[in-house]
Amino acid sequence: MFLLKVNWAPNESLFEFFGIGVRFYSLMFVIAFSYGYYLMKKIYEKESIQLENLDPLLPYMAISTLIGARLGHVFFYEWAYYQNHLLEILLPIRASQGASLFFGTIEGYKFTGFRGLASHGAVIGILTGVGLYQKNYPFRSWMWIVDRLTLPATIGGAFVRLGNFYNSEIVGKYTQSSFGVVFQNNGDRLPRHPAQLYEAIGYVLLFFLLRWFYRKNKTQSGFLLGVYFAGIFSIRFLVEFVKESQGGFEKILPLFSTGQWLSIPLILFGVFLILRVRLQATKAT
Repeated sequence: MFLLKVNWAPNESLFEFFGIGVRFYSLMFVIAFSYGYYLMKKIYEKESIQLENLDPLLPYMAISTLIGARLGHVFFYEWAYYQNHLLEILLPIRASQGASLFFGTIEGYKFTGFRGLASHGAVIGILTGVGLYQKNYPFRSWMWIVDRLTLPATIGGAFVRLGNFYNSEIVGKYTQSSFGVVFQNNGDRLPRHPAQLYEAIGYVLLFFLLRWFYRKNKTQSGFLLGVYFAGIFSIRFLVEFVKESQGGFEKILPLFSTGQWLSIPLILFGVFLILRVRLQATKAT
């Protein structure tokens, strides 16, 4: 059987723009939001929603996604560290030895970018952001908006996982074979499961399923959101089995990883939404 081993050691920056290094991870975020905007524009046009209601959605989603993902990582995975480094929660810096903040001058900190982002926190942030958006632009219900946002959210998740792969972060466990990826930037010499790519592929497949449901007009309130929750967090739950621990509270609840424990209630919520839609359809016939 042919087994593939890939040595992976990319540069952190793809290129420089006016002296600033452009990183692949940041580029993936830009592509995710840009393509998400394009998808929502097509949806608004198809359902005869005025496009003037669309433009404000992008900043709501960008800000709520980033804040939610950041806070999710902080509180779910690394609170033991961040409770003593509050400055680093919302600033893209990391303390080195002897770091200090004195009269507005930051010393001993290194710019790192936001490398700690959690998808579970991002979901909470998005749902909250949609609530604020819908309150100011009440052209449709909250559920109508989040149902349709599942399409850009799913494909956006795939782009983010590609960024994680490029950065050699959220890596998989050692494969114990000749198959896998050697993340040389992390000092590895043995191949690991490319868990980031497993998730990205799963998200792409789920995206096509959601798009198929949407095109077939299976858009009963809550159905697409239910498929999204049940699908994306089932993928996350399964991939966690071959993913290295990211920390969190799994020492307290050792049966599963932190990511799996966080995924279980969201999977159940998704199943509940799907069953509710089916029950309502049954009563209507």
